[in-house]
Amino acid sequence: MSIELRHLRYFVAVADTLHFGKAAERLGMSQPPLSQQIRQLEEMVGARLLTRTNRRVALTEPGQLFLQEARDILAKVDRATELAQRAQRGELGELRIGFTRTVPLSQDIPRAILAFRQQFPAVHLQLEEMMSLQQIDALLERKLHIGILRPNVLPRSLVSKCMFRDPLVAVLPAGHPALKRIDGRGKLPARVLAQEPFVVFARTAGAGVYEHVFSVCRNAGFAPRIAQEAREASTIIGLVAAGLGVSILPASCGHVHVEDVHYIPLADADATSEVHVVYREDERSPLVPRFIKLIATNPR
Repeated sequence: MSIELRHLRYFVAVADTLHFGKAAERLGMSQPPLSQQIRQLEEMVGARLLTRTNRRVALTEPGQLFLQEARDILAKVDRATELAQRAQRGELGELRIGFTRTVPLSQDIPRAILAFRQQFPAVHLQLEEMMSLQQIDALLERKLHIGILRPNVLPRSLVSKCMFRDPLVAVLPAGHPALKRIDGRGKLPARVLAQEPFVVFARTAGAGVYEHVFSVCRNAGFAPRIAQEAREASTIIGLVAAGLGVSILPASCGHVHVEDVHYIPLADADATSEVHVVYREDERSPLVPRFIKLIATNPR
């Protein structure tokens, strides 16, 4: 027979009260079984832990030493139980999130991450910038819990939910002739840019915007003439300002302030880029639904 946690709890209750009757009442049991359990414990320990008389119960020296260790063991068990329960509720642990290079330019994502940190301060968030395809591979390999990207086609084992829609805007240098063709709603049809040189994200940059921009242009009846590619939104905007061409970017890139650059909403119905949160269909981490729920309850 080995010592069990119940033996420790029984012993601590008696040591706290120094009275078998009161200890039994605290434990919700009768006194005779409690006395029997304490005797069993002493036999297993091989030492007298308590002295008993008709009038009083007292701890022996071995009992005093045993009590301190018993308290420590029970406290650690309670702590381990609490941690496991909190982890099950999604209140602690680690959440690994990937995002593409244009995602942080939207205020929605940092806001969601801040809200998550405030609500679950014990959760370690590991954030990593990755191309869309890299995120998909990392999700499939369970190296990420969540991907934040602008998706096209995803494997069936991944679930995708739209976080928000980011309108696409024309990025034009000051004085560009197309600025005179803005309609009464303050918008510009994409077809106006058909003959313009374009500065775009390099396809290999994996920002997720490349396909969306080309789709809008195709639907407007033209293929953009690429004058320059870049890997950062700030670089693209700087090149537009320098007169190398025009661009089409998500409206969230408008947070990059460059002098003499105008951001004009596109009039085309399909001129929008969705930002999705993506995760495995069989994901078991309770932190993932916590993050998803937080996003859903804090819409744009």
